Amino acid sequence: MKIEQYQIDQHNDSLFSRHNNQYIFLQEQLGEQGIHAKDIVKQLEAFQVAIPSWALGTGGTRFGRFSGVGEPRSLEEKIEDVGLLHALNRSSGSISLHIPWDIPGETQPIIDLATSLDLKFDAVNSNTFQDQKDQELSYKYGSLSHVDAQVRKQAVEHNIEVIKHGVNLGSKALSIWLSDGSCFPGQSNFVKAFQNTLESLQEIYAALPDDWKVYVEYKAYEPNFYSTVIQDWGSSLLFCQKLGPKADVLVDLGHHLPNANIEQIVATLMMEGRLAGFHFNDSKYGDDDLTVGAIRPYQLFLIFVELIEGMKRANRASDTYAWMIDASHNVKDPLEDLLQSVEAILIAQAQALLVDRKKLEQARNENDVVLAQQILQNAFRTDVRPLVREAMRLSGGSLDPIALYRHLGVRNELLNERGKLTVATGL
Repeated sequence: MKIEQYQIDQHNDSLFSRHNNQYIFLQEQLGEQGIHAKDIVKQLEAFQVAIPSWALGTGGTRFGRFSGVGEPRSLEEKIEDVGLLHALNRSSGSISLHIPWDIPGETQPIIDLATSLDLKFDAVNSNTFQDQKDQELSYKYGSLSHVDAQVRKQAVEHNIEVIKHGVNLGSKALSIWLSDGSCFPGQSNFVKAFQNTLESLQEIYAALPDDWKVYVEYKAYEPNFYSTVIQDWGSSLLFCQKLGPKADVLVDLGHHLPNANIEQIVATLMMEGRLAGFHFNDSKYGDDDLTVGAIRPYQLFLIFVELIEGMKRANRASDTYAWMIDASHNVKDPLEDLLQSVEAILIAQAQALLVDRKKLEQARNENDVVLAQQILQNAFRTDVRPLVREAMRLSGGSLDPIALYRHLGVRNELLNERGKLTVATGL
């Protein structure tokens, strides 16, 4: 299925009058504060979030999986689904592949399909956290950190293979997340596990093309519950510093211990110039992979406050970082979930762009705690949805992506095309 521009335009026409009134009202309100709405809209138009290939099917838990209908059966159909999202919001212009779940067959037809939908290929992701069919050696007790050099070699070669796939598709980065660790005290030698991982990463790093990056992701726990080799931002940063300038830290919002101050972590990584980007999601208890902004929207806003300040300080545009959604749930239509997530990210960015930085800095210098809090919360409590909608409209997207998605009966169309009992590759 493909959503045509005339369908979007017709839907927007029916909503434009109400939207325009709301946008003009907000524009006047912001103008009184010396904020130019059009400048914010322009920045929102430029912001693109990658969609992971594994999030296009229904997710699940260790207790089971409730499959949806019309799920993508192939990489081609996953690309088509991202094309649907991008047509609706014009902010989902790339797809991030997970190898070997989504190994391209013939490369050029895949590239041609993505290009026809105005899509690019974001970072490619390796997988050594589970064994694959016909795999010679097991990762049950680790991969890049394994005590057996042959297992480490197998994991390194897999990552190098992923790089080759990425080069063929025009990607520019390899993303690595390791589940390596231990479940019980005494199971692993912490120092040897670190050293083995570093040596393995150094081999992978040496295989990177000159214009490539490697993103080193961390996670506090799960699937190992006593120790994880790359357990926090500090250990990830340490690996990156030892590897070299082509290695940066990737932050996943669900990969922290409860109540971690993620915005402070972000500020520190940006200060050091080692933030690769984000995997956006939300959580109540752990790595829940819930819809972005569904549980802790204020935290997401505070993270963007630091992101925007860090980008300004480094004189870097948003497209120099890697932004990706890593959310997946088993009770929602995956495409609707992703539309909600992209909107939440744009809302948080727009709110953060409203913060009066000069007044905030002055309040900090005067130790005016009340005013500093008020400046942030005034921005957060502003309904910026008219700005987000205007950015989508000007880019050729829908004023209300989910409403149009449902109006067009997209999921039913996908059901008719693909059938009911389809299961997308992934977790």
